Amino acid sequence: MDSDEIMLTVRITVAERALLRKLAQGHRSDLSEVVADGLLDVLPALCESDTAFRLLAAVTTPAPCGLTVWLPAPLADLLVPAAARVALATGVRLGCGSAILGGALRLWLAQDPQLLAEHLRVMHAGRPPALVAA
Repeated sequence: MDSDEIMLTVRITVAERALLRKLAQGHRSDLSEVVADGLLDVLPALCESDTAFRLLAAVTTPAPCGLTVWLPAPLADLLVPAAARVALATGVRLGCGSAILGGALRLWLAQDPQLLAEHLRVMHAGRPPALVAA
């Protein structure tokens, strides 16, 4: 844990948790790093109103598993404007960073697993190997 990381707990399904673990193993990363990469991948799409409504649907769909992750503080800070964009597009305010992160993570994990793995490969392509293997 880095001193400038924020701990958040999100709700996901068993299948989503299994996919997240598989992605982390495939890229020699921990779950928090994959969640951070997924958040970076999906955040720009939250500007679109249809994505904002899909995020709300993801948040309201039951998810029995709690997952605690650590995000770099600058990335966690992006959850506030993301929540504001969702509220602007939908008229619904999400009360906490965990809710917006959980919805964004579930949206990201709902994509084709092959596409997710490819996005991770692209995101890690410019990093030195020592930073990829955590």
